[in-house]
Amino acid sequence: MERPLRILVTAFGPFPGVPVNPSQRAATDLLRLKRPALSGVEITLSILPTRWDVLPRLDALLRERTFDAVLLLGVASRRRRVCLETRAVNAARDFPDAAGRHPPGRRLMTQQADVLASTAPALAWVAALRRAGIAASASLDAGRYLCNAAYFHALAAAHGQLRGNGAVAPVLFIHLPGRSGVPRGASRSGLARALSGLLVALVAEARRRNAIDRRLRPEHGGSGASPA
Repeated sequence: MERPLRILVTAFGPFPGVPVNPSQRAATDLLRLKRPALSGVEITLSILPTRWDVLPRLDALLRERTFDAVLLLGVASRRRRVCLETRAVNAARDFPDAAGRHPPGRRLMTQQADVLASTAPALAWVAALRRAGIAASASLDAGRYLCNAAYFHALAAAHGQLRGNGAVAPVLFIHLPGRSGVPRGASRSGLARALSGLLVALVAEARRRNAIDRRLRPEHGGSGASPA
């Protein structure tokens, strides 16, 4: 019997100037909504401390569970719309975290590329959010702080867990705007419904990739089978 689909949703806790992180509130809101498409899916919510030392803990979580998809949420107070990040960079700005500590180095992971692209269809999902009445856009810059760092580590983990067909799990980071995390013209409940719909799309994408992987495994007689 196949194991249930495993999805990881992350958000960040408070940091200086933001006593209640909107990403944590948004993650809680979207997971409260009941969606038949998510029935039977194991969803893990992890609220990450806004600290540089959370990265090894995130690596361990990603390594231990082997998630089929990952959705990461953060806040960018200067932005005015929901931003779906299309890439993460292997760089950290020398900026203190919520505990006043600085990153251990300017490069996040020594054995990784300079840039890792999102493994999810971000551009298509921008359009879906807009259809739901949410001001959204694609972004090429996830910053150089912990949002970008967590995203880079999640993408690196996905690439390190290649499936039999060479595909990787869909991983996406979403920046919520302003101090509230809710774009102008939208409501908190409307944002939750839109993000919940995006989570459904993420699950569907993970299922699609898993199905392709199963068909191509040697025991299923796919193209990866060894010759007799």
